[in-house]
Amino acid sequence: MKKKEVRIGNIAIGGDNRVALQSMTNTDTADVYATSAQLAALRAAGCDIARLAVRDMRDVDACRTYVAECGMPLVADIQFDYRLAVACADIGFAKVRYNPGNTSAAGLKELVAACKANGCPVRIGINGGSLEKDIKAKYGGATAHALAESAMRSVAALESEGFGDIVISVKSSDVRICVDAYRELDKVCAYPLHIGVTESGGGEDAVIKSTAGIASLLLDGIGDTVRVSLTGDPVREIEVGRSILHAVGLDDDYVEVVSCPTCARCFYDLESLAARCSEMTRGVRKRLKVAVMGCVVNGPGEASDADIGIAGGKDKAVLFSGGRITETLPVAEAENKFLAMLGDLLR
Repeated sequence: MKKKEVRIGNIAIGGDNRVALQSMTNTDTADVYATSAQLAALRAAGCDIARLAVRDMRDVDACRTYVAECGMPLVADIQFDYRLAVACADIGFAKVRYNPGNTSAAGLKELVAACKANGCPVRIGINGGSLEKDIKAKYGGATAHALAESAMRSVAALESEGFGDIVISVKSSDVRICVDAYRELDKVCAYPLHIGVTESGGGEDAVIKSTAGIASLLLDGIGDTVRVSLTGDPVREIEVGRSILHAVGLDDDYVEVVSCPTCARCFYDLESLAARCSEMTRGVRKRLKVAVMGCVVNGPGEASDADIGIAGGKDKAVLFSGGRITETLPVAEAENKFLAMLGDLLR
């Protein structure tokens, strides 16, 4: 279902807008030096929207600096105290993440009033730990149905106050539950969906777990903004998020390096050359496809859409472009010329 457009600062999500990438700081929010540095690193990595945990008024005071100086839409992550959400809306946060089920009717009215006055959307953040007791009992735990129902209950609470600048997330650390919850919600809800697999962990397994859930949803056309949840440096979340968007075809402004898995027909050090190409092109925002192929038998054909490519042989290697062989050279010479050509294209 096509979603309503909601603006988070200078970024719009939903509608026909591109999928925005998010991350969350893991520094002490009250530490202005450390948090400002991390926000700058996230922005440089390509982060569109950054979230900060706001625990008390000391954090709120520190956040005045980030809101004024960061240059990127910021989201206040509030767990239970709606008064902190009100304060964050008042100081200029672009969005607050809050679960309306965690506050009284009077508190909800105050929160909605502040968000309306400041043009501040609310992300309803549902996960297994925030489920209402009756919903959890109804479904016997934090199931996909339970997460979706809880989200829609919170939507109804905000709508009852005449508020519609809403973004929703229904996250789980279980990939299947997470995907099923978003698919169910997508059918009944017109608000933008913030997708991600929560508490994925760290390392390669966490990247695979996050990719499995996020890519499945994006390929279904579900998801308006993405946060990859990884233990460690949040900049890595942006790097992985961009790679996911590239892989599913939602971002083509990057350099794609394709290479063979290799077999007995490969007689040169393809792995090292491919790694060198990946390093040269890391972070380059340019639409370009580079192919490092194992042999002339398949290389130019399988990578016929590459802007430039190389395919090795026992003594010779070919350079090709658009599936057409342009030159045949000794392997070492071909590798050097290929890297020089790549360097020229990246300038």
